[in-house]
Amino acid sequence: MSRKTPIFLILLMLFSLVLAACVNGAEPTAPGDEPAPTTDEVAEVEGDGDAEELVEVSAPPPPVPNAEAASAYSGAQIRYYGDSVGLGAQIDDLLAEQFSADTGIQVTVIRKPQDATENYATYQRFFQARSGDVDVMMLDVIWPAAFAPHLVDLAPELGEAAQAHFETIVENNTVDGRLIAMPWFGDFGMLYYRTDLLEKYGFAGPPATWQELTEMAQTIQDGERNDGNAQFVGFVWQGAAYEGLTCNALEWVASNGGGRFIDGDQVTIMNPEAIATLELAQSWVGTISPQGVTGYREEDARQAFQGGNAAFMRNWPYAYAAGRQDDSPIRDVFAVAPLPSAEGQERVGTVGGWQLGVSAYSQNQEAAIEFVRYMTSPEVQTWRASVGSYVPTIVDISDDPAVLEAIPFLEQFQDVVRVTRPSSETGANYNEASTAIFQSVNRILLGGNVEQTLGQAEQRLQGLLIQ
Repeated sequence: MSRKTPIFLILLMLFSLVLAACVNGAEPTAPGDEPAPTTDEVAEVEGDGDAEELVEVSAPPPPVPNAEAASAYSGAQIRYYGDSVGLGAQIDDLLAEQFSADTGIQVTVIRKPQDATENYATYQRFFQARSGDVDVMMLDVIWPAAFAPHLVDLAPELGEAAQAHFETIVENNTVDGRLIAMPWFGDFGMLYYRTDLLEKYGFAGPPATWQELTEMAQTIQDGERNDGNAQFVGFVWQGAAYEGLTCNALEWVASNGGGRFIDGDQVTIMNPEAIATLELAQSWVGTISPQGVTGYREEDARQAFQGGNAAFMRNWPYAYAAGRQDDSPIRDVFAVAPLPSAEGQERVGTVGGWQLGVSAYSQNQEAAIEFVRYMTSPEVQTWRASVGSYVPTIVDISDDPAVLEAIPFLEQFQDVVRVTRPSSETGANYNEASTAIFQSVNRILLGGNVEQTLGQAEQRLQGLLIQ
C-alpha cells in the first residue's frame, strides 16, 4: 500500500460523516429590522481577550497562480472575515498581502469573533440586513445549508477547481445544486501530551481511557508542583460556554457510549453514560484542570500547554505547528494521539473544518471569487499545511512530502471514529441546539447537578428537532 492510501482514507473518513450535517431544507433567514454589525463592532467583540501571541511563519506564501487574469479586477476592495487569533490570523494576513500585491485587489482582513456562536450570529445579522459589508467569510462545516440563500453559487467559476477536493466535502457544500462554499481545511479533536513528562513519571505511552488520563494528569501535576512549578496543571481543554465546548462534550459522551446528544429523531443527551462522563469532567475542574478552564477557548489551552504548564491538552491540529515553532518551550517534547475513551469504547474525534464563501450582497463578487480561488488553491493548501499543520482538503496534496513532514500524525488517526454535531437533526435550529448543549455543560462544569441540568437540556432540545 502506498503512503497516499492511508492518508487518503483518513481524510475521507474525516469528512464522510460531514454530509449528514448538511440540511438542504433549511429555510432562508428573512430580512429583519436589526442593523448589520459594523466592522468596528465585530472587532470589538473578538478583541476583548489577551494580547495576541505572535509566532513565526517559516516560509513566505505562494504567489497567485492566475494573477494576470485576477488583475482584471485590480482596484476592487473586499473585506474578508478570517481567523480570529494566533497562527491562523497571521497566515491570513500574509496571504491577503500576497494576493493584493499580485492582483491589485485590496483585501481588508477582519478578525471574526472567536466564539463560533457569536460568529454565526454576526453573519446572520449581515444577511438579515442584506449588508455588503462582508465579501468573503469563513464558514464552519455545519453552516453551509443554513446560510445557502445568502451565498453566491461558486460552481460557474470554481466548479472545476472543486473537483480536486474530497467529494464528500464538496457534497456538504452543495445545496440545491449550488456550490455555496469552497473547502478550505479539515479539523478533528485530538490529544496533545508531554513525552518528556510521561517518561519522567514512568508512563509508557499516552492514556487510552479517560480514567487513565485523570490518574496520569494528577500524578504529573503533583510531581511538577512539588518540583516548584506552582502553575502546572494536568489537563487543559475548551470549557467556555461556546461551540468549542459542544465539540469537547460530544467527544466525552460519544467515547463513553452515550451517543451524540441527538440520535435519529430522539434526544439522547440524558442517559447513564452521559451522566457518568460529565460527572468525571466536572471532577477535573479545580483538580487536574485549573478552575478557569470553564472560560478557556482554543488559544487559552494552547498557550498553557505550549508554555510548558500542562501535561495534556485537547485541541485541533493547528496547535501542532505552533508547538513546533523554534521558540516554543516544548518544541521537541510533545506528541499527539487520539483522544481517550471509556474502557471498551471506540476512540472518537469531533468533525470540524472550515470553508470559504462569498456573500450574495457583496458589491465585488468577481474579485471576491478570485480571492477564494487563491485561498483554496493547491499552492495555498500545501503552504498552509506546511507552516500551520492545517489538514488539506485536496486529494493529491495528502501525498506531498512537505505535507507529510508537517503533519506526520495523520496515519495514526486512521481508525478514530469521526462524530458529527447534531446539525442534520436540528437544521436551522442548530445554533440554538448547540447553545442549549454548551450552556448546560458549562453549568455542570461550574458545579451544577448533572442529572437535573441534562434534564433541562433534554427539554430544550426536544423543541428544536426538525419536525
